[in-house]
Amino acid sequence: MLKWAVWLLLLANAGYFFWSQGYLGAVGAAPSAEREPERLQNQVRPEVLRLLNGPNGAEPASQESVRVGTAAVRDPVPGAAPLPAGDAAAPTAGPVAPRGSPSDTACWQAGGFTANQADGLRGALSLLDWPAGSWQVEEVRSSGRWVVYMGRFDEEQMARKKTELRDIKIEFREVNVPSQGPGLALGTFSTQEAAEQGLQDLTRKGVRTARVAQERPESVSYNLRLPAATPQQRLLVESLGGPLAGRPLRACD
Repeated sequence: MLKWAVWLLLLANAGYFFWSQGYLGAVGAAPSAEREPERLQNQVRPEVLRLLNGPNGAEPASQESVRVGTAAVRDPVPGAAPLPAGDAAAPTAGPVAPRGSPSDTACWQAGGFTANQADGLRGALSLLDWPAGSWQVEEVRSSGRWVVYMGRFDEEQMARKKTELRDIKIEFREVNVPSQGPGLALGTFSTQEAAEQGLQDLTRKGVRTARVAQERPESVSYNLRLPAATPQQRLLVESLGGPLAGRPLRACD
């Protein structure tokens, strides 16, 4: 009994071998699976395939091949909506610059605010909740101005004194010094000490009735500065109205 089982097993193995190799195709007993020739014939566009690491160090596919390959991958599926023209082969675009980029900004300023006006301006700007550094309210100190002064003159005295100064080649300009009135300035200085020295120099040149006077006292004012404002930010600041105290924004120097 065991002998017959062994012979049946051998016959079954032999039959499977002949059937799997297609030797029984003549009698209609070939396997249904496709063999190599059928697989090659059923390939879809094999020419677009490129080996990145082929034999002998093959070069990578050219840009044209990559585009063709990409288009092949994106061939529309039947029934699917077509892709927009040029979408399949289009390279990835770089980042798009956001609106209000640095190239759209400019520096603007307004000046001459008093201390109280500067406080009101700071309060109004702080409500805008802009990033730090978007605006500054800066203190500006103006030093006093001193002159070597001759006056007070009426029109006739002014004309006569101008003639005398031209004769001795002394330069001058008309001024109206507070608490002094209309007159002539024979020199302008940033400190009283410098003006006193200037008076001594003019006395040696023949000037007799001049004196030192303060044309403008030292003062403190405040400037608004927008270092890099977009057009929208500029318009928003200009719309503040009262806090700007009627002062226009001008391009920075």
